[in-house]
Amino acid sequence: MIAFLKEMNRQRKWRRRARRAEVRRKTLASFGEKAIGVLVDTDYGLFAVDPEDDFVGRKLLQFGKYSNKELGQCVALITPESNVLMVGTHIGAIAVPLSRHCKNMVAIEANPDTFRFLSANLRLNNCSNVKAFNFAASDCCGKIEFLLSRDNSGGSKRKPLIDDISYLYDKPEIVFVDTYALDEKLGNAEFDLVFMDIEGSEYYALKGMQRILQDAATLIVEFIPHHIAKVAGVSVIDFVNLIRPHFQTLYIPSLGKRVNQDAFAEVLGDMFLREMSDEGLVFSKEMPPEKMQALINLRGNSV
Repeated sequence: MIAFLKEMNRQRKWRRRARRAEVRRKTLASFGEKAIGVLVDTDYGLFAVDPEDDFVGRKLLQFGKYSNKELGQCVALITPESNVLMVGTHIGAIAVPLSRHCKNMVAIEANPDTFRFLSANLRLNNCSNVKAFNFAASDCCGKIEFLLSRDNSGGSKRKPLIDDISYLYDKPEIVFVDTYALDEKLGNAEFDLVFMDIEGSEYYALKGMQRILQDAATLIVEFIPHHIAKVAGVSVIDFVNLIRPHFQTLYIPSLGKRVNQDAFAEVLGDMFLREMSDEGLVFSKEMPPEKMQALINLRGNSV
């Protein structure tokens, strides 16, 4: 009975979110049938934002910034001469300000609607050192079914292998998007930092970029157990085995914990079983003390 009531409450929560998203959509439509977004004066510059998005979009609209913690992590791990690969760039809330701290950036975004906002924001902020591509990073060239989430456009994802109301509550449109293995698509490009947030497609993207990971100094990757299990349909061991050969240390920001290579599977396996997520696990070939301290100092910054 307790499990049944818990599930009912969960479903009611997602239905409430869907109703609020519909209200925001109608508000935007009231400006005219050609309206697709609004212009926001943020801490990073002018941004085109979809007001229906209740996550990144809402934070930019209300606070003028988004996830200074993630941005700070990236900045702490690069130099002005670094090349950065961002896989899952959304509208550029992190990519745009981060581009000012590196030499070159490649930005990958699978959602075609979100990519329009990303392209506009790169132009609005004169990000001439960023090359943006509209496809899904995967393990091969092809096409996949892709959910265009409305309430949380950053949560758009490949069609999950196991359905869940948290993926479908806002009745996302399903489209086909192109996929590429990054090792093939990006040729011999090398990156000092790889930042990845792609809502369950991480396993497939990592599988298709083993050469890139071999050369990268640092990988930051989102870790959400239900994405690994329900979207990708793989085990946490499958996930870890694509990363472990290339990196010696792991820092888990949500726990403030540093882990050596031989304990990756054990620690992440425990997090998986306890359904503990992290916005960005930091894998590195080596972590100088000053960089580790910089990451530790960022804990607790949630905006």
